[in-house]
Amino acid sequence: MKKLFLLLLTAFLFVGCGKDEDTIYDFIGTWAGTYEGTEKGDWNIVVATDGKVTGTMHSDITTENYYISGHLSESGDLTATIGSPADGEFRGTLRRDKKGDGNWRNSVPTPDRSGTWKGEKTSK
Repeated sequence: MKKLFLLLLTAFLFVGCGKDEDTIYDFIGTWAGTYEGTEKGDWNIVVATDGKVTGTMHSDITTENYYISGHLSESGDLTATIGSPADGEFRGTLRRDKKGDGNWRNSVPTPDRSGTWKGEKTSK
């Protein structure tokens, strides 16, 4: 009976500790990169243990700083807003290879501006 129990326990441990499990812990930390399109600059965000995302975008053209606030799913899907109150979107995917990319859009000041972003994880 003990052998059967140990066999089942060992099998459970191997199944329960698989690397394919989605977990937010792979993404926690600081991420940074650049954005381009109708405007360009750099951005940085911090992913917290609960998936909350906060950060800023800095424009090289207007020298403005924009606040980023949102959430990251356990699979790496980023959904955030730009501005406070929300004037735009910062969406994309962070990956376990510590790279990320997506799209951005900002409607203030007019006219609407948009483009793409890319970056990487810089620290835990």
